[in-house]
Amino acid sequence: MKKTILFAVLALSTFNCFAQQFALSGHITGGRNLPIPFASVYIKNSTYGTTANENGDYMFKLRPGTYDIVYRVVGFKEDVERISISAGHVEHNVQLTAEPFELKPVISKETNKNDPAYDIMHHVVDKRKFYLNEVKSYQCAIYVKGVKKIITVPKTLLDKGMAKLLGLDTSGKGIAYQSESLSTYSFKQKDEVKEIFAASKVSGSNPPFGYNKASDLQVNFYKNLFYINGLSTHGFVSPVSTYAFKYYKFKLLGTISEDGKQIDKIQVQTRIGKALSFTGSIYIIEGDWRIYGVDLYLTKALNNLNFVDTLRVTQQYIPVGNTWEPLSFQYSYNGNVNGLRFSGYYLGINNNYKIDTVFKENYFNGEILHVDTEANKRSAAFWADKRPVPLTSPEVKNYKTRDSIAKLQESKTYQDSIQRDENKFALLPYLVDGYLATYKNHKDSLFVFPLLQTVYYNTVEGWGINLKGSFTKTFEDNRSFSVSPALRYGTADKMFSANIHSSYTYDPDNVGKFFVDFGSDVPDLNTLGTRSLYFNTLSTLISEQNFVKYYRSVFANFGYQRELTNGILWTANLSYADRTQLYNTSFNHIFTYSHLRYTSNNPLAPDAPQDDHSILFPENQALTFNTSLRFTFDQQYITRPTGKVYLPSDYPVITVNYRKGINNVLGSDVNYDFVAIDITDERLAVGLLGHSAFKIKAGAFFNNRNLYFMDYNHFIGNEGTSSDPTYVGSFHFLPFYTFSTKDPFLEFHFQHNFGGAIFDNVPFLRRLKLEEIVGANYLTEKNNPYYSEFYFGIKRLQFGADYGVAYQGNKKYLQGFRIFYGLK
Repeated sequence: MKKTILFAVLALSTFNCFAQQFALSGHITGGRNLPIPFASVYIKNSTYGTTANENGDYMFKLRPGTYDIVYRVVGFKEDVERISISAGHVEHNVQLTAEPFELKPVISKETNKNDPAYDIMHHVVDKRKFYLNEVKSYQCAIYVKGVKKIITVPKTLLDKGMAKLLGLDTSGKGIAYQSESLSTYSFKQKDEVKEIFAASKVSGSNPPFGYNKASDLQVNFYKNLFYINGLSTHGFVSPVSTYAFKYYKFKLLGTISEDGKQIDKIQVQTRIGKALSFTGSIYIIEGDWRIYGVDLYLTKALNNLNFVDTLRVTQQYIPVGNTWEPLSFQYSYNGNVNGLRFSGYYLGINNNYKIDTVFKENYFNGEILHVDTEANKRSAAFWADKRPVPLTSPEVKNYKTRDSIAKLQESKTYQDSIQRDENKFALLPYLVDGYLATYKNHKDSLFVFPLLQTVYYNTVEGWGINLKGSFTKTFEDNRSFSVSPALRYGTADKMFSANIHSSYTYDPDNVGKFFVDFGSDVPDLNTLGTRSLYFNTLSTLISEQNFVKYYRSVFANFGYQRELTNGILWTANLSYADRTQLYNTSFNHIFTYSHLRYTSNNPLAPDAPQDDHSILFPENQALTFNTSLRFTFDQQYITRPTGKVYLPSDYPVITVNYRKGINNVLGSDVNYDFVAIDITDERLAVGLLGHSAFKIKAGAFFNNRNLYFMDYNHFIGNEGTSSDPTYVGSFHFLPFYTFSTKDPFLEFHFQHNFGGAIFDNVPFLRRLKLEEIVGANYLTEKNNPYYSEFYFGIKRLQFGADYGVAYQGNKKYLQGFRIFYGLK
C-alpha cells in the first residue's frame, strides 16, 4: 500500500506536470467586462488544464514554450490563444464573446415534428450505448473543490448564535463550508473504480449534502439515469436516455463551428406531467453525435429535491485520443430553509487522462477509495503548489481564520473546556436519546441508555428498572474495546439480574473481534425480538396487551468474528445458559376494559388465565455452538485513517447459518442441529420506478431430538398497530410466538418503494414528498402453511402508514392499518 500511496502523491504532479518554474495566469471576462466564473482553460490537443474560480481568475504552471490555450465555457464562443512562456510568469487576460449560434433552416424528418433537434437527438440516443462502453479503462488525476456560502440568516437565528456556529460575519454572511481534494482516479468497465485520496482540506460544517470522493461527481449522461446522492431517493432521466423522448421536448437553438466541428445547441424541456427530468441545454457534435457539453437544471418544484431549491449541472468535454472525456464538471446549488438562504458548488477537474490503462491483476479489489493517513495534514505550501484553481480573497481569509481557530482548538485547555460543555447532562435529551459523554478527543465514550428504556412495566416483573450503560475506548491504531454492564430488577417478582457484554476489536481492517458476555437476564422467548421495554410498557398499561413473553437465563457466551477475505465474514460463538420458565406476577392497569384481560406468559396457551402456570418448558441447561458465513458479492469499501467503511452491495447478500445444541456436555440437555440460508437485497434499483428490497430465508432442523421453545426458529412478527417497515424481513400481522417452529420453513419478503414516482406527477402531492410503498410477505411451515400478507402505504423519512390484509391459505386472517413513527 505504501507504493500505492507514493504513486498517488506523484500523480498529483499532473496538475502542474510541465515544470514548476513559471505560471500562466489571468482574468476571464465577457460582455461589459464582467467576470466569467468557472471557465475551462486547457492546452489544445492535451488533457492538461484548469478552471477559473468564481471571480474569473485562472492560473496554471507551464515550462517554457509556445502553447495554444483554449478558453471555453457554456454560453460563450470558444477562444484559442497562442501564448509563449519564456523566462517568467505570464499574465494573459481574455474577453469571450457570447455564443453566435445560427439556426439552420432544416425541417425534421420525424413524423409530426417540425424541429431538427429531434433528428439530432435520435442520432445521439442511437449511439448512447456505444459511447457508454467506448472507453474500456482510464486513469486520471482529479481535483475537487466544494464551497457553501450563507447569503442571509434570519435575525432570530443570528440572535441564537448561528453566525458564530457557522463562522460567519455579524451580518450572517460568509463561507460556511470549504473543501478541496486531490486524488488519482482509475476506471474499468463495468463500473470498477478506485480512487487514491492523497490530499484533503476541509473547513467549516458539512453542507446538508456532500461529495467526499470524486466518483460521486463522475457525471455520465450516457447512462439512462442520473443519480444524486443525498438529494433524492430516485434517479433522473438523462436527455440522451433510451426513453428521453417520453420525458423531453427538444428545440434546436442554433449551430456553431468550433475547431472544424459543427456544434448543435439543443434546448431541453420537460414534457407536461413528467417529473424526474432536467431543463436547460445540451451541446452535440454533429456527425459524431456525441456530447460536447451540458448545462442542465433540476428544480425542487418539479423534482422534489431535498435540501436545495435548484441544482445546476455543467460539463465540458475535450478530445482525448480517439474519444472525448470530461475536463471539468460542476454542481451548483442554492436553497432557502426557513429564511436561511445559501448557495454553493462542487467543482471537479480531470487531468492527464491515460486511456486504455492496463491495471495489475486484483487492482480493483473492492476498495473504491483509499485515504492516505497524511491526506489532511498537507501544508499550505503544498496546496499553493498543487492547487489548480486560485482561491478567492474570501476563501483565503476563511482558511486563515479557521486554521487559526483549529490551532487554538487543538490546545488541551480548549478541548477540556469544549468537552465539559458537551458532556453536560440535560434532562430532556436523556429521556429519549440517553446521555453521551466523550473523553480524550472523542477516543473514549460513555453512554447511559435513555430513561424510556430504563423504567418499564410488564406482567412478569411488574414495575422494574433496567440500568444500562456502555463504555468504549479507541486506541491510536483504531483497535477498540467496549464493555456494557446492565442491572435489572423487577418489583413484583423480586428478581435481580446483572450482566456484562464486552467486545475487543483487534483487527479493524478485517472486522476482527472477540466478544464475551456473561451474567443473568430476563430475555424475550422470541430470540429475534418483539417489542422494546418502552412499547411493551405502553401497550400493557394502556391497552392491556402484554405482548412480550419472558424467561430467565443465567448465561456465558464467547464469540469470534473476522473477515476471511473481502466479502466473506465468519462469525462463531459458544454459549452456555441455565434457562427457567417465568410466570405473570403483576396485573396493574391504567384503564380497565371489560372485554380485555392479560394473557399468560405461556405464548402457546393464549386462552389460559392470566396467572396460568402451565409448563412451556422445564428448567434446562443448554450448550450451544453457532456459526455463520456472510457472503457479500462485489463488496466495496472505503479505507480511511479512522478505519474501513463498508458500502452497500449491488448484489444480494447470502448468509449461511449453522446452530448446534450440544448434548451431555456440562450437563447440557439440548440436542439439535439447525441450518438456514438467508438471501437479502435491501436496495434493488428498478429504473424510474424506485427501488425494491427482498429477503428469502429457508431452514430446517435435521436433528431435533431435544430442544426447547427458545431454541425454535422464530420469525419477526407484529401485533398491535405500530410496525417497522424499514426492515424487509418482518411481517405485518404474524403473531410473535404462535408459529415459531422446529420444522422446515420457508419465508419470503418483498417491498417496493416507488420513491415518489407516482405522486411526483401530481402537483399538489409532489410538494408532500411522499414515497409510495407496496409489499408482500409469505411463510409456509408445518403449523402455518401458505400464510401471506399484502400491503400498500406511504412513507416520509422515518414515518409511515400502510394498510394490509393477511391470509392463512385462502381464508382472510387479519386486516388493518399499521403505522411507523421512528421508534420500535
